[in-house]
Amino acid sequence: MKHVLPTAAVTLSALVACSSSTVSPADPKQPPAASVSAVAVAADPGRQLDELTVAARGSMDGYSRAKYPHWIDQGDSCNTREVVLKRDGEGVETGSDCYPTSGTWKSPYDGGTWSAPSDVDIDHMMPLGNPWVSGAKECTNAERQAFANDLTNPQLLAVTDNVNQSKSDREPDEWRPPLESYWCEYSTDWIEVKHHYELTITTQERAALKDMLTSC
Repeated sequence: MKHVLPTAAVTLSALVACSSSTVSPADPKQPPAASVSAVAVAADPGRQLDELTVAARGSMDGYSRAKYPHWIDQGDSCNTREVVLKRDGEGVETGSDCYPTSGTWKSPYDGGTWSAPSDVDIDHMMPLGNPWVSGAKECTNAERQAFANDLTNPQLLAVTDNVNQSKSDREPDEWRPPLESYWCEYSTDWIEVKHHYELTITTQERAALKDMLTSC
């Protein structure tokens, strides 16, 4: 049975989460996600985790990925996916349309290395359905678009395609990266995004994150 947050709590959380997401489009020259993660570590992920509101997961009623438009134009003929491919790859060369013609990508989830862009997915580290059930269901289309194309927070990663597909919409209490050495960064990034957008967290999700933080 799905649990739904009380209406007042949903409304308040949605207003906070939406206001947190109304940021200007990120500069494609922003530091890579790893640099942002370092900032999150300095900010003490354990404290940030304790500051999150614990609440039951809301309903997925009405959700669809189409309500989180991506990938959007980021300038210089590049969309968000192409910006992440350039940012997270090594030796990336692109054509005039910004699509990579060469380069290599190492997936942080499993350590796999790939030389074909088609073997790499750009993963929403926090699946798009999560904000829908944790306080941002009432956000506008533009606010959801900002979340789906967030290049500033550690939200978008170039990863092995089939690993991303196995992850799907699962959350930390349901899925962890195959590479255990990445659990620290994964949990830290998840907490950073939750904290930035002031989203709620379930008891099970919180316990899984606390467990992964012990690997830091």
